[in-house]
Amino acid sequence: MSTKEKIQEDVDVLEQEVNQHEIILFNDDVNTFDFVIDSLIDVCDHTPEQAEQCTYLVHYKGKCAVKTGEYEELKPKCSRLLSRGLSAEIV
Repeated sequence: MSTKEKIQEDVDVLEQEVNQHEIILFNDDVNTFDFVIDSLIDVCDHTPEQAEQCTYLVHYKGKCAVKTGEYEELKPKCSRLLSRGLSAEIV
């Protein structure tokens, strides 16, 4: 690997570390599985299978990262989850 390639690789890793945030969805005793699944499909562009897996993780583990990306991209998605009565935050 050349020095130039190594530097570019380091820059790529740093950019990923700097820009990546996650929406964490938390368990609650209010919303149904189907509602949470539908919300993840609508808001986070999950496939039905992905949404179902995340919903089960939230239920059994108490929380799950449901979307990763840049803060500005995640902020409106997190707001939409909150407006639906779900408990979520960006970390």
